[in-house]
Amino acid sequence: MSDGSSLRSDTTHSHLEDELETLGWYHYDLSRHAAEALLLSNGRDGSYLLRNSNEGPAFFALSVRAKDSVKHFHVIRKDNRYCFGFNTFPSLKDFVKHFANQPLVGSETGTLIVLKCPYPRAVEEPSIYESVRVHTAMKTGRTENDLVPDAPSLGTKEGYLVKQGAIVKNWKMRWFTLNRNELKYFKDKMFDEPIRTLDLTACSAVQFDYSQERVNCFCLVFPERTFYLCAKTGVEADEWIKILRWKLSQIRKGR
Repeated sequence: MSDGSSLRSDTTHSHLEDELETLGWYHYDLSRHAAEALLLSNGRDGSYLLRNSNEGPAFFALSVRAKDSVKHFHVIRKDNRYCFGFNTFPSLKDFVKHFANQPLVGSETGTLIVLKCPYPRAVEEPSIYESVRVHTAMKTGRTENDLVPDAPSLGTKEGYLVKQGAIVKNWKMRWFTLNRNELKYFKDKMFDEPIRTLDLTACSAVQFDYSQERVNCFCLVFPERTFYLCAKTGVEADEWIKILRWKLSQIRKGR
């Protein structure tokens, strides 16, 4: 009895995998890092792709390019149904039709994104290769153990935060973007030039703060100054703290 149930389960799973293969913007096991690199370098605001999640065979990730970051949302498959956001779609066809109508999505950060165009799995590329004209070794005596892979995580995030001024201790709304080891803040989302860029390699700590008598407040400690920031919700503040602390841990590991 259990063997028959298992066989049906495997057959259903195989069928659904085959079904997703027909989706031109399903990128199989593309990693979070690769999805961010792809969308940031070659996508545009509103580009998106679907990929497998490491949380299990029923879980997928929708990676979406925002203005200066990539956001990731859960897509869950239950039997033949697809669950995304507040909606459940009875079939893959209905799921895709939803995206054809350019849905608007938002998260705790308050950032709204229109899902405009899927990023295709197959992209036309020229078959051109460079000819090697110079080829020599710059060092000698090394082995494969000396090869150290090096690719810093992109770990992007963006959103509005309220920031305390340096001299006049008033609070102003600013647009923040996090990319690699740089936290930038702008007067507003529409501005291209940041007011300031904070180098996180010089940051010693990120933590919740209760000294400013404001809710959802946290701070970044630098040698010359402590920056006090407030998020709209506790969940949003927690998200910022988690990713900033993760950045610091990667910096300390030398990545």
